[in-house]
Amino acid sequence: MTKRLAEASPRLKARLAGIFQMLEGATAVFGQIYLLGMFVVASDPAATATNILANESLFQLGFASSLIAVGFQLARAFFMYELLKPVNKSVSLFALLVILVGSALQALTSLFYLAPWLVLKFGNSAFTAEQLQSLAFMFIKVNAQAFNIYLVFFGFWCVLIGYLIYRSTFLPRIFGVLLMVAGLGWMAQLAPTFARQIFPLVATASALGEIPLMLWLLVKGVNAQRWKEQASTGPD
Repeated sequence: MTKRLAEASPRLKARLAGIFQMLEGATAVFGQIYLLGMFVVASDPAATATNILANESLFQLGFASSLIAVGFQLARAFFMYELLKPVNKSVSLFALLVILVGSALQALTSLFYLAPWLVLKFGNSAFTAEQLQSLAFMFIKVNAQAFNIYLVFFGFWCVLIGYLIYRSTFLPRIFGVLLMVAGLGWMAQLAPTFARQIFPLVATASALGEIPLMLWLLVKGVNAQRWKEQASTGPD
């Protein structure tokens, strides 16, 4: 199956990359931002705990959505590697390794997502209710920090992928430039306070860098003839 996927046409690879990008974005946002945001009451561990225990199935759905997003991200990364390795195989492989580390962090983030429910549902009786609520709330904060660390690796991957797109002959170079800008924005999470201050700019750069590329991959794919020409001359 892997061999067949590797031998698939460049347009099919491009469209599959676009499909998995869309699925990853939808499931990650739905789980990590939309659903989790429904439960968290800022600076109120007790109210947050009440929300979680009153809607356990919905909370677990958020965890599942967050975890499924990891699989979609890995699939997207594989097809982007296959699509861009004719440009520079070494850089494309390095980008794949970077996002593998990022995906591992993304999976760890999902574990922290589930941890508050586990603490509240099966917490040790040696702890008071207030202590369990505070511990659960702390795991939600750890989840957010872990996700921010993942975004650093994701941003680095975007920079590398953007560079490869810019150097390619079969995708519009502007997408490469926009994706590199978006990636640098996500890498600002290396300085969390600064990242919070410029988040609206980062979110805008991400939308401008990722959404147009996704739509292009879904609708247009790539210029197959130019892809084959670049592949036949060998990567840089």
